[in-house]
Amino acid sequence: MENRQPASTGTCLIAGCGYTGVRLARRLVARGPVLALVRSPTSAAALTAELAYADLQAQALARALDLDAPGAFEVPRDLESVLYLAPPPGHGEGDPRFQRFLAGLGGARPKVLVYLSTTGVYGDAQGRAVDEATPPVPGDAAGRRRLAAEQAAFAWGAERGVRSVALRVAGIYGPGRLPLERLRSGEPVLRPEDSGPGNRIQVEDLVAACLAALDRPVAGPVNVTDGDPRSIGAFLELVARLAGLPAPRRVTLEEARRELSPGMLAFLLASRRVLNRRLVENLGVTLRYADPEAGVRESLRQMGLISTAAR
Repeated sequence: MENRQPASTGTCLIAGCGYTGVRLARRLVARGPVLALVRSPTSAAALTAELAYADLQAQALARALDLDAPGAFEVPRDLESVLYLAPPPGHGEGDPRFQRFLAGLGGARPKVLVYLSTTGVYGDAQGRAVDEATPPVPGDAAGRRRLAAEQAAFAWGAERGVRSVALRVAGIYGPGRLPLERLRSGEPVLRPEDSGPGNRIQVEDLVAACLAALDRPVAGPVNVTDGDPRSIGAFLELVARLAGLPAPRRVTLEEARRELSPGMLAFLLASRRVLNRRLVENLGVTLRYADPEAGVRESLRQMGLISTAAR
């Protein structure tokens, strides 16, 4: 849970209103006007209908915007805050779609810009603890794209006197985003002696972090993770137990090299323990699901699977 949020007086713009953004829009629409930018007209119509169905007083609009296409877009005159949730392209070293978005804002000066980044900017710390003072050393192009976007957000904010926040988000899980198919397919995981710490966040706690970033006088990077360092394999075992599925098969590192794709193996081997002190102390977020077991149980309940889940 987060502290009680003040009412907004201007429009909050959400760019990239997907899994997390929809949940965020539901919360923000009770505070003031919301404009959500989504990729397609179909998604825009569906989101507008969903927010209108909530029967809240504030105005909520959804518009289609292709962030890969050049050109300006209509910016609300009363723009108060911006949340950018869209991912970078899947290639290159930078994030041109975020650069185009910033250019499209023109001369707007919102009070705050919140950019959703990733803990992947830290790269492989070989199991060591990292916090916001740790120099980011991304180990792949995806991490470098995120870091470049963070730097663009901070530079844009500095030029305009806009407070800018980069939420470095761990792996997101929640209803509809649990590794159930991975478990059902029998995909193996590394044995404990070959596994490093993992990092994750339940989607509702991520929404709480976004709301706090809008209102708290905090700038710069903030790690968003539940603080539970259990490995990916241990998390999969937890999900399997609660969902009543077979536990994943544990394999050695050499066996994993033969059975897993290079991308999945790299994901499993990138090891770091991400600390969340700034999230808790500076943003003032009280995590509802600091214990992943509670977060997984709630996710299964919302998916209608808790009645068949193991107790």
